[in-house]
Amino acid sequence: MILSAIAAKLKQRAKGNFRGRHYKAALIVQGVSWYLRYPLSYRDIEELFLERGLEVDHSTLNRRVLAYAPLIEKRLRPFRKPHCGSVRIDETYIKVRGQWRYPYRAVDKHGEAVDFLLTAHRDLDAAKRFFRKMLQDQPLLAPDRIGTDGAGPYPSAIADSCKEGLLTQTSIHYVTKHLQQGIESDHFRVKRAMPRIGGFRSFHTARRTICGFEAMRWLRKGFGFAGAWTVREQNQLLGICFGLLQANKA
Repeated sequence: MILSAIAAKLKQRAKGNFRGRHYKAALIVQGVSWYLRYPLSYRDIEELFLERGLEVDHSTLNRRVLAYAPLIEKRLRPFRKPHCGSVRIDETYIKVRGQWRYPYRAVDKHGEAVDFLLTAHRDLDAAKRFFRKMLQDQPLLAPDRIGTDGAGPYPSAIADSCKEGLLTQTSIHYVTKHLQQGIESDHFRVKRAMPRIGGFRSFHTARRTICGFEAMRWLRKGFGFAGAWTVREQNQLLGICFGLLQANKA
């Protein structure tokens, strides 16, 4: 029932995204989803395919993830439910080519994802860009309560968002360490599958791959819909999003 409700919203198929690829579309989606869902390396997935009699080079898998992770995020983004009006915002850190870079993330009070943005710096400009990305995206509603950990740039970024009309003048900013534990735990779950040694090779690689990690997190949590959300249903939805109605049916 959950899958049928989501599938009804899908307005177009996207088989053209796989035109010219050497492998079948279903295998590409399967390999990309494995990398984004589980803490596996490209060589691990290469071995999984080899067990099934398929020779797929790990470098090919890397190129497929960079190509299709942003597409998965784009296709799944419309299925997210509007958040509850109260959000928690925080930034974490990852290594990109040996330097620290900062993913800004937001979740609502129920732990459902609101939005994310990878930035090169952790400053006022980065915070303002994150607020613009989060608040201009539909169908999400402007939050009336915003929780942060007390970092300096947030009050100014919230004030500027109110001036730009992205937030209402009645929006409340509160600082809390206790309530931020939920989003910090969510950081860990998203970062669990990221490269542990050396980090990402480039900002471009990190940005495109993190899109997929975040999208797979939305998918695994079921977009806030009630009821069971099995791996089979997740795979079926990915297949439907790419016009592959029979993907992973067996």
